[in-house]
Amino acid sequence: MNRYDEKHTRVAGRTFATQPPARGQAFARTWWGRSWLRALEDGALDNAAVAAGRRLARAGGVGAMTVRPGRVTAVVREPGGAAHRADVLLPELSEEEWARFLDVAVEQAGHMAALLDRELPPHLIEDATVSGIELLPRLGDLEPACDCGTWDHCGHTAALCHQVARLLDEDPFLLLLLRGREREVFLAELQGRGSASASLSETDARAAEGVDAAESWAAGDILPPLPELPGLPAVPGTPPCLGTGAAAAPGIDPVALEHLADRTAVEAYRLLAEALRGDVRDGSALTAAQDAVRLACAAPAGSVTDRLAEGSGRGREGLLTAVRAWHAGGAAALAVLDDAWPVRDAALARARVALEAAWEADEQPSFDRNGNRWTVPGEGVQLRLGPDGRWWPYRDGGGRWIPAGGPDRDPAAALTVARLDTGTEATPRVEHAEVKSLDSKEF
Repeated sequence: MNRYDEKHTRVAGRTFATQPPARGQAFARTWWGRSWLRALEDGALDNAAVAAGRRLARAGGVGAMTVRPGRVTAVVREPGGAAHRADVLLPELSEEEWARFLDVAVEQAGHMAALLDRELPPHLIEDATVSGIELLPRLGDLEPACDCGTWDHCGHTAALCHQVARLLDEDPFLLLLLRGREREVFLAELQGRGSASASLSETDARAAEGVDAAESWAAGDILPPLPELPGLPAVPGTPPCLGTGAAAAPGIDPVALEHLADRTAVEAYRLLAEALRGDVRDGSALTAAQDAVRLACAAPAGSVTDRLAEGSGRGREGLLTAVRAWHAGGAAALAVLDDAWPVRDAALARARVALEAAWEADEQPSFDRNGNRWTVPGEGVQLRLGPDGRWWPYRDGGGRWIPAGGPDRDPAAALTVARLDTGTEATPRVEHAEVKSLDSKEF
């Protein structure tokens, strides 16, 4: 039994499932993970073996890994199918070295706080090194052992080292396990040392709170780069169901709260889609009345719709008309629905030019003009001119003008839409929320 196996019979290791392929990702994001890989690169005599190991690890060739004091083991499979047991050995710390390391760790509260938060503060490693304790592997510390017969690092042990770096990123306490201490044992010893050192003065105790500023500053140039922005999910997130059967708190309507969360998820999805496309719209905030219309676009029947109708100041029928306008063009369509303005001077001249260009002289319909609202007598259809020169189609819905579609630069096309829509029902129907594709108009 060698020097590594003596303790392995007493201390259980930890086994980790096969890691997924790491194509396009860095194997180490943390500074301690990169230090582990640096020890491999500096200690290997053959750089080609390190590169081969990196390729094997990226392809997912490293099987389940077992980490225990002084050793990490895995079966590494080559692309052709050959499998080899690979081990990487690391010297364990002595009991006296562990005692000194614990003393260093409790000297500063920032060290303890970082360790308890699963981080390795760089100043702790520096302070430990000054005390003669090497926690991170140095040149020659990572000793390879592989049944392929290579006496130095081969592609199999190099692949194993790369996967260990990924594990260390997630849990630096594995480095302590490799050096001879299980996490629970180390934390218990650390807290015990911290309690024994609690005789600080009140002033010192206040000064010890938080993380040391010098440590934070030192870590600034070793932080990993920010990850790439995630892609757009397939659908907006689904809020949790609040219908637990328990009595709601006073003043809280679970149905209304669920609806608000659902529409917030849809709006966040729209904003993210625009940001990823680089197509950011005007970010001006909606008024409460406008936002009530937006929320009503997918409101469940019942109390929620009634509350939104009241909040918008439109009443139920007026809200349904406003919802139709919102689907046609968002806040801009609401402005055309609600507001009338005079068309004069240059705007009037441009409108007349557009009308003349849209029809032959003997085919142009007659209009009764009232500001920006141009009605065709006897047909129950109307065009409304928006501030940007686009024409919005409307139809008569039983005494109430109803939006018939989106805007168009061509007044003839808009009028055709209005005429085609005269056979539809007078009142639009409000349906439950449905996720629309990015090409649909979800305002």
